[in-house]
Amino acid sequence: MDDIRHWLQNDLNTDIARFERLSGGDICDTTRLITTDGRELCVKQQDSAPRDFFIAEATGLAALRDTDTLRVPEVYEAQEHFIAMEYIAPARRANDYWQRLGEGLARMHQLPAPTFGFSIDNYCGRTPQPNPETPSGHEFFAEHRLMYQGRLAHEQGHLDSRELDALERLCTRLPTLLPEQPPALIHGDLWGGNIHGDEQGHPVLIDPATHWGWAEAEIAMTRLFGGFAPEFYEHYLAVNPLEPGWRDRTSLYNLYHLLNHLNLFGSSYYPQVIQVVTQYS
Repeated sequence: MDDIRHWLQNDLNTDIARFERLSGGDICDTTRLITTDGRELCVKQQDSAPRDFFIAEATGLAALRDTDTLRVPEVYEAQEHFIAMEYIAPARRANDYWQRLGEGLARMHQLPAPTFGFSIDNYCGRTPQPNPETPSGHEFFAEHRLMYQGRLAHEQGHLDSRELDALERLCTRLPTLLPEQPPALIHGDLWGGNIHGDEQGHPVLIDPATHWGWAEAEIAMTRLFGGFAPEFYEHYLAVNPLEPGWRDRTSLYNLYHLLNHLNLFGSSYYPQVIQVVTQYS
C-alpha cells in the first residue's frame, strides 16, 4: 500500500480511510479503497507484476473507453505496482443487459482500426502479448498469437517438437481456413469474468487484452467458457453481421486462448489444444 498511499497524499492530497478486499481475479489483489475525503477507488495491485503491466492495462482501458460504446472504468493512475480506477458498485443485471452488451460491442467492432496489432505490447492474463503493427490479419494471428503461444508452450515442456510443427502447419493454412476481415479494436479477453455490471445493471468492460484484431475472434472467445446468453448474439449480429459459418470457426480462434491457458495453468488444457491442432493441421 505504500505506493498507493504516496500517490494519494502527494497527488490527491488525501489518504486511505479504509479498504476492503474484492473477490475475483487470480493475478492481482483487488481492493475497494475509500479515501479520507470520501472518494471510492478500485485498486488492483501486484508487487511482482512486470514493470509495464498496469501501464498496459490502463492504455487498453483508455482505448476501449474512447470508443464511447460500452462503459469502461476511468483510470486515475497506473504505476509499476498498481492501477487505480473508479469504483463501480455492482448491481443485478438489467433486463436489457445482454442487448446492451451485444449492440455496444458490435458498434465498437465497426469502428475503423489502422492495422492489426496495437499501439503497445500488453498482456493476456499474465502472458506477454506482442502487438507489432501488421498489415495481414492472417500473419498477425499466426505469428503473434498462435506461434508465440506455441513456442512458449514448447519451452515450458507442454508441447513437443512434433506438436509444435503441427501447429506451424496449421498456421500456414489460416488463409484458407479463416476469411479476410478488417481489423477492429477488440477487448481481447472477453469472457464472463471480464464483464462487470454497474449500478444500473448495465455491462462494464474490465481486465482487457486490448488490440486491433478480428471481430470474429472476439465473439469466439465469448463462447469458450459456456457462452453468453442467446440475446447477446442476436443483438450483436443484428448490428454487425459476421461471415457465414462463423460458429464453425470458433475453436480455431479459441486455440490462442487454449494455448495461453496451457501456458498459465498447465496440462489440463493440453487435450483441447491437441484436438484443435489435429483437426486443422
